[in-house]
Amino acid sequence: MARLVNCRLLKQELPGLEFPPFPGPDGQSIYDSISKEAWSKWVAHQTILINEKRLNMMDENDRKYLAEQRNRFFNGEDVDQAEGFVAPNE
Repeated sequence: MARLVNCRLLKQELPGLEFPPFPGPDGQSIYDSISKEAWSKWVAHQTILINEKRLNMMDENDRKYLAEQRNRFFNGEDVDQAEGFVAPNE
């Protein structure tokens, strides 16, 4: 049976992640309060930001920027969008 969490983003009780996505307090907070569905939405948005804004994950400032965007995303706040990004037709 899947572990359920009260998802902070989607405001529903949904299946949670199987393990924290990364070590530390932020990873544990996500594990405790973010659903698999919400995490998947973040990963898709994060991928667009990394690619379109050409973020370098070796650069500390880019990692801090992405962490800030992640926190805003999961708190339901406005997040940056990739200018000019056009989603592929499905």
